[in-house]
Amino acid sequence: MTTARAQVDGRTARRDRNSEAVLDAVRELFVEGNYTPTAEAVAARSGVSLRSVYRYFEDTEALFRAAIARRVAQAEPLFVLPDLGEGALDDRIARLVDHRLALYAALGPEARAAVLRGPSAPLVNEALDARRRLLFTQLEAHFAPELRSIGGVRAKALLRCMDLLLQFESLEHLSRRSGLTPGRVRQVLITGTRAFLAEAE
Repeated sequence: MTTARAQVDGRTARRDRNSEAVLDAVRELFVEGNYTPTAEAVAARSGVSLRSVYRYFEDTEALFRAAIARRVAQAEPLFVLPDLGEGALDDRIARLVDHRLALYAALGPEARAAVLRGPSAPLVNEALDARRRLLFTQLEAHFAPELRSIGGVRAKALLRCMDLLLQFESLEHLSRRSGLTPGRVRQVLITGTRAFLAEAE
């Protein structure tokens, strides 16, 4: 390897390390409750110069998009619900609720940041909407026997109600605004989901 090539490779590796440090810093600030950190705050937390932050990311919107997209990609395996549609109803309900709570714990900071940014972050919201559609389809498949038993317009309405109950915003309300303990939130979700499906029995 020539000296020139080694220098280029070294700069590339350093750039990659610094970019990762910047994105890690954004994640840390989100977790701490700072959902709209300034570039200065990110630079200070990451140890990367402000000039370099803007060299790696065009502006703060690009920085936040990259940080959220990176975290969603890291959490991609968590979107898979094990044993989809298998088992007794009560077991399926508990597994689904635990799955949604795990997703909420993993992606809560990024989801809050995306909600706060709203229309100014359309690409982020499009990505989150795609995951919401995935989770809706998953919910429908997980309780397909019960929904078929109920049938018709009522089954579709109950499916939408369950989807609403299990959305990020609902978990946020129960966990952060209502002040319920994690165990109590879990019980509310299980009880609610069970009630929606009760007439299938």
